[in-house]
Amino acid sequence: MYLSILALPLFGAASAGLLGRKLGVTGAQLITSVCMCTSALLSIVAFYEVALCGSPVSIYLSSWIDSGMMSVDWAFMFDSLTVSMLLPVTVVSSMVHIYSMSYMAADPHNQRFFSYLSMFTFFMLVLVAGDNYLILFVGWEGIGVSSYLLINFWFTRIQANKSAIKAMTVNRVGDTFLSIAFFGVFWAFGNLDYATVYSLSPYMNETVLTIIGLLFLFAAMGKSAQLGLHTWLPDAMEGPTPVSALIHAATLVTAGVYLLLRSSPLLEYAPTTLVVITWVGAITAFFAATTGLLQNDIKRVIAYSTCSQMGYLFMAVGISQYSVALFHLVNHAFFKAVLFLAAGGVLHSMADQQDMRRLGGLINLLPFTYTIILIGSLSLMAIPFMTGFYSKDLILESGYATYTMSGHIVYWLGTLTAMITAFYSFRLISMTFLTTPNAPKVDYEHTHEQDMI
Repeated sequence: MYLSILALPLFGAASAGLLGRKLGVTGAQLITSVCMCTSALLSIVAFYEVALCGSPVSIYLSSWIDSGMMSVDWAFMFDSLTVSMLLPVTVVSSMVHIYSMSYMAADPHNQRFFSYLSMFTFFMLVLVAGDNYLILFVGWEGIGVSSYLLINFWFTRIQANKSAIKAMTVNRVGDTFLSIAFFGVFWAFGNLDYATVYSLSPYMNETVLTIIGLLFLFAAMGKSAQLGLHTWLPDAMEGPTPVSALIHAATLVTAGVYLLLRSSPLLEYAPTTLVVITWVGAITAFFAATTGLLQNDIKRVIAYSTCSQMGYLFMAVGISQYSVALFHLVNHAFFKAVLFLAAGGVLHSMADQQDMRRLGGLINLLPFTYTIILIGSLSLMAIPFMTGFYSKDLILESGYATYTMSGHIVYWLGTLTAMITAFYSFRLISMTFLTTPNAPKVDYEHTHEQDMI
């Protein structure tokens, strides 16, 4: 059952990609979506067995590398962290697959699109479920390539080409640091298995662990779009909206945070690294929120909010609140997917108009879409009794209770960022739905709700 969670998206991707002409559009959509939904259901069962019943699973497939000191196996590990990540990845991907059946109906390259989506999800699942750092690296590179293909899906657009190349180039920086980190891990521990590395971490030199931890941080900064390596994230909006939802909610940007969460037993013995992680997260959260204030493109506003929320996750990791970081990551995956898919409904009904200054007055024409965006935005703003409130408040509360400089930074910059988040979220809702209509009359005449929003 556990391997089926990984195998089903791969089967769907291979079927749609290799047999797309024979299957046709409907066949490719059905196979990939059914495989993805089945994988999501199995993930829920796995979550119950592993996380709730407390019975982790380890699966050995075969030996991969056996050379001298180095021994690496094809093996997968399903512990509480793995299944907690599988859940948002598979469920959000299922939502995106089902949504895309309607959203991409008029596109002539449907089979290719669904093949890429399933492949993207498969590599993310490999990254999450791997038993050692080398399998994690396979998934890490796989999602990088898949994101390039998806951002550049409309390859005749010059801007899409530029954005995809930019995303790939910036991610290469993080990949380079990750490769060096793996060399450091192998040099220090003589192995790349998680169990070996974490059991030996308490006995290692702190300087060595700090250097390895900083290399992991720089790798995570590239994938999770932290300050300095964040420029690719807003430009990734050139891909179709379902791609944006998948990249921002559950896959690409969460990979960097997952790397830090998985490496937490190592990071705990490198306090300097944790301080740096906290500062990087705090500055990124504040910077991205202030940048989001000034954006007029509806998708770029949501993109910068992703960048800001990733900063919160880094802050939580930096003050050693790994469970809180995972909690916010899962919450963020769902409300961010809702925001992007609802924003796609706005674009689809308004002739792909993304400038909020050219929208307005849509509350009467798209009441359901308005409600969905309002719910997602309230969760993003951490309004009480919404999911985002419980996790974001926990991060700020943890910072307030940590009597160090890092704790004060988390609390004060986090609180200030939360205020700015509320402002740009209401600005988005107001300019898109509540102000006077600013689009051409012909656009409003053809406005309609999405079929499968």
